[in-house]
Amino acid sequence: MRAPSGLIRAIVLGVLVAEVGIVAWVGSLTLLPGVWPVVVMSVVLVLFAKYFSGSWWPAATAETRRNRFRALKLPTGVWTWGLAAAMLFVIVSQSSVVLTFRLFEFPAESFAKGYNLDTIPVWAAWLFVVMASLSAGICEEVGFRGYMQGPLEKRYGPVVGIAITSIVFLILHLNQAWAPPLLLHLFVLSALLGILAYASNSIIPGIVAHVVMDVVFFSYWFSDVAGRFDMSTIAETGIDLHFGAWVLVLVTSTVLFFWAARKTLAVRRREAS
Repeated sequence: MRAPSGLIRAIVLGVLVAEVGIVAWVGSLTLLPGVWPVVVMSVVLVLFAKYFSGSWWPAATAETRRNRFRALKLPTGVWTWGLAAAMLFVIVSQSSVVLTFRLFEFPAESFAKGYNLDTIPVWAAWLFVVMASLSAGICEEVGFRGYMQGPLEKRYGPVVGIAITSIVFLILHLNQAWAPPLLLHLFVLSALLGILAYASNSIIPGIVAHVVMDVVFFSYWFSDVAGRFDMSTIAETGIDLHFGAWVLVLVTSTVLFFWAARKTLAVRRREAS
């Protein structure tokens, strides 16, 4: 019974930690007027990061919280290659979505459902975009790649730990109106973030990757704040230069991501030894 109980504990705790921040953000949007949700959530995220990285009461759980938050101080080489992999992850995520909606028609109404950023001033929209991205990026990386994947890695190994975390990550996003066209993306992108967390033994590069990715999603794919995707599918246009260029971008960035992640892991192990 030990292995199943450890599995369930890691999954439940990871989900709960991730949802703390998400619920706080949604609640502040519901209850507070104007830009006050951004102000309140800035404070919440600082407190969230401090507590779940091992600060404050109870002292008996501080070390466990610190370990599950993973490493905060990274060697220079891990920082360099980890952040390089993070930026390549963003390119992989966006190029794959562009290609998806060159193959299938972009369901703009489903993607914009519930966001309504086009009805407020642009400066306010960008504030909400950035804070929504920070909330999702920080809280989900701490919960999924820290509190869930970390213990699963130690118990079952990195492949199983990353796979289980990615399955749960996918399931937890099925309620989103935009989810159906991106089901494969959700699993693969979660796996890439899991690889980055394992390679660096830190959630910091993953937080950077997740936040930047979500800034693009919230400002471009989920709203018109940064523009609008209006390309036709290749069924209408044929395979054109735009499609071919994005295929090249996706393949190149994917290969480079794995190379950078491998370099991150090698540097971390060398520094540890």
